Amino acid sequence: MPAPRAPERPAPDSGRSNVSRRRFLGYLVAAPTLVVAAEMGRQAWFPGTPQANAAAIPSAPLPAEVYDLLDVIRDTARPTANLIRVEVRRDGTVSFALPRSDNGQGIITSTQMIIAEEMNLDPDQVEVTLADARPELVFNQLTGGSTTTFSTYTPIRVAAALAQGRLLAAAANELRQDVNVLRSRQGLITGLNGEELPFGELTELASSSVNEAVDVVLKDREEFTVIGTPRTKSDARAMVTGQKKFLTDLQIPDALPTVICRGPNLNSAPLGVNNLAEVRAMPGVTDVEQVPTGVAVRAQTFGQAVDAVNALDVSWDGGTVPGENDESVLAAVRRGELPLAVPQVPGETVEGEFAFYFRSNSALETNCAIADVRNGRAEIWGPVKSPIAAQAEIAKDLGIPQNAVTVHVTEGGGSFGRRLFYDALQESAQVSQAMGKPVKLMWTRADDSRQGRVHPLATTRVRAQVSGESVTSFEIRHTSVATEINPGLSEAISAAANKAPLGNLTISQSIYATTQANPYNVGVATSLLNEVDMRFNTCSMRNIYSPDTATARELMIDQVAAQMGRDPYEFRSGFTKLTRWKNVVDRAAREADWGKSMPEGTAQGIAMHVEYKGVSCAVVEIDCRPETVNRQIREARTGPRVTKVTFVVDVGLVINPRGLEAQMMGGINDGIAMTLTSGLHLDDGHFIEASWDNYFYTRQWNTPPEMNIVIIEDSEAPEPGGAGEMGVPATCGAVACAYARATGTVPEYFPIMHKDPLPFEPYPTVPPVPPAPTNGLDLAR
Repeated sequence: MPAPRAPERPAPDSGRSNVSRRRFLGYLVAAPTLVVAAEMGRQAWFPGTPQANAAAIPSAPLPAEVYDLLDVIRDTARPTANLIRVEVRRDGTVSFALPRSDNGQGIITSTQMIIAEEMNLDPDQVEVTLADARPELVFNQLTGGSTTTFSTYTPIRVAAALAQGRLLAAAANELRQDVNVLRSRQGLITGLNGEELPFGELTELASSSVNEAVDVVLKDREEFTVIGTPRTKSDARAMVTGQKKFLTDLQIPDALPTVICRGPNLNSAPLGVNNLAEVRAMPGVTDVEQVPTGVAVRAQTFGQAVDAVNALDVSWDGGTVPGENDESVLAAVRRGELPLAVPQVPGETVEGEFAFYFRSNSALETNCAIADVRNGRAEIWGPVKSPIAAQAEIAKDLGIPQNAVTVHVTEGGGSFGRRLFYDALQESAQVSQAMGKPVKLMWTRADDSRQGRVHPLATTRVRAQVSGESVTSFEIRHTSVATEINPGLSEAISAAANKAPLGNLTISQSIYATTQANPYNVGVATSLLNEVDMRFNTCSMRNIYSPDTATARELMIDQVAAQMGRDPYEFRSGFTKLTRWKNVVDRAAREADWGKSMPEGTAQGIAMHVEYKGVSCAVVEIDCRPETVNRQIREARTGPRVTKVTFVVDVGLVINPRGLEAQMMGGINDGIAMTLTSGLHLDDGHFIEASWDNYFYTRQWNTPPEMNIVIIEDSEAPEPGGAGEMGVPATCGAVACAYARATGTVPEYFPIMHKDPLPFEPYPTVPPVPPAPTNGLDLAR
C-alpha cells in the first residue's frame, strides 16, 4: 500500500510573484524503490514584463525580447519532462541521470545543488551522471544555447520535491507521528522525540506499485540554503590532481589509439593511398583504412599512429574551398549583404561596417570518440551534446537500426558549441566498421585548427538616425558564411530538415530571431540576417551571432552618443529600455569608477548585452601605449592589453555563485581573444594555424591583472537564466569601445590584430601533423 501524501506547504504571506509557489504535477513511477518524475506539459510560466525605462523614442521589442531561444528549448522539452527521473536508492543516496552534456560548465554540480535543495540534502549525497542517448526524449537531450538550467530547473525540483514528500509521509507512517512535526536533513528524517530514520530505510516504503500523478508545491525561494551558496565544482580536485577521466582515458577492451590522416586543404577527400603496404608494416600499426574524411591508422600507441599518419603518401582532391582566402570570402559575404532601409540623411546618419574573420572552435580536449562496431551493433562513447541526432545519423551511416546503436555521453574537456557536432563519433563508427575492431579516435591539434569547426567569417552593418536628443532608427544587418546549426533541436527530424535545401538558413533565421535583442530605446529598431553558403565547417561557437552583432552595436552606440554630445555611459543609462537592465549598467559604471582620469593612450570602454533572460555590462580598461603594444614575447601576439575588467551580470536566480563567476571569467577571456588576437587565416584553400601555439587565444600576457565580477544575487527574475555564454558579447563590445577611445580610431575588422604580420612560421600541410617540439628545456629558460 503506498504511503500517504505529505500535506502541501502553506503559501507564504508575501505577495511576491514567485514560480516556487505554484502547484506542479509530478509522477510516482512504479518501481521497487522510490522513483519520481516531473510532468511539465501542462505548465507554463510567463513572468511579468518589467516597465520600460522612459527615454527618447521607445523601441518596440524585437522577437527575442518577447520569446527567446531559452523559451523555445524549454517548450520543446516540456512533453517529455516526465521521462526524466530521480531515484532514491537503498543506500540512502539520490541518483539522477542528467539528459545533458557537461563539458566543464559545471551543470553536474548545479544539478546536485538543485536536487539537494529540495530534498534537504548535502549536494555530495546526490549522484548525477550523464544519460545515454534516449530517443524517446525527442527534443529534451540538447545541450546548447545556455539553456540547460533554464529548461531543467523546474522539472528537477518537482521530482525532488515529490521524492521528499513521499519520504516524509512514509516516515510519518513508521513513527506514527504527524508529518508536519518531522524534519529532514542530510538524508535523515527526525521525529518529534528525536527518532531518526535514514532515507535508505524508507525508499521501499515510499515507492509505488503503480504510476500515480501527485501535486506538489516547491520550496519557497526565501527558504533556500543550498541554492545561491558558493560551491566548488564536484570534480575540481580530480581535475587538478589528474584523476578525472576524459574520453581517451577510458579503457574500453581492444579499443586502440586511432588517428586520421587528413588532406592539405579544407575538407580534402582521399583519392587513394600510394604506400599502403609500407605503412601497414610500420611498428605498432594494426590497421590502415581509407574512410570518407581521410585515411585512418590504428596502432598500439597514439605516437605510433601519428608517425604512420605522417608517413602516408595520399592523393587528395582540392577540398571544398580551393583557392579561397580571407579576402575572397569576405567579398562573397559582402555581395550577400541585405540593404539598409532608412536613407542616409546628411548630418543625422551615423553608420559603420565591420568585418569579423574566422575563429577556431578548438576546445581544450581535442575532438575524440570511441567506437565498437561489430555484428550489426554499435557502441559509441563521446562528449556529445546532441546524442539523439548522433545516434540516428550513425545508424544511417552504418546501415543498421537506430536501436542497434548505443551512444554513451561522457564528460568533456570544453565545448563552446563544438560538441553540438558529432563528427568524431561518426568518424569513429565508420573507422570501426571498416576495420571490424574497436577504435579510440583522437583528432590532433592540427586537425582541430585546420579541419575543425570555426566561427564563420561575417560582416555587421549598422545605420542609425539621430535627430536632436533622440534616435529615430537603428538598423543592424548581419551577413555571414553559413552557420551550421545542425543538428537542429538535437533529434533526427529537425537534424534532417536542417540539411535540406534552404533548411540551414531557415534554422539560422530562427536562431537569430530568438537571440538578437536591442536593449536601447532607439526608435524603429531592426536586426536582420543573411547567410552565404561557402562550404566551410562552421558551428554555433560560444554565442553564435551575438559577439559580432554586440561589438558592432556597441561601437555604434558610442558613435551615436558622440553625435549627440553625450557620454557613452550616460547615453546607455538614459536610453536603456528596462529598469532591470539600467540598474546593471549603473552598477557597472559605479564599480568601475567610470570617467576617471587616465593616461593618454589608455581608456575605458563600456558595453551591455541582453540575452538568455539576463543582462550584463562590462567596463574595460585598455592600454594602447606604444611600450605596451610593442612589447616583445617570443612567437606571440602582444598588442593592446586589457588591464582591468569590471563585469556586472544579472542572470536571474543564481544557483551557484562560484560557478557563475567562473563562467564569466571564461567568457571575458573569450571576448578579449575574439576582439584582439584570436583569428584563423585562410590562404589558398586551407587555414594556416595548426595548433594553439600559433592560434592566439588570450594568453597570460593579455589577461587583465584586475577583474571584478559582480553578480546580482537579488534579481527580480524568479528563475535562473542562461550563463554559459553571457560573459562574451558585452566583453567584446567593451574592448572594442575602449580601443576606439584609446586610439581615436574605430576598428573596422576583428580581431584587431588580424592583419598584423604573423609572429610564427606556418607549419606545412603535408605531413598533416606538425612535429612535436624537442627543445622544451631551452624554451623554458
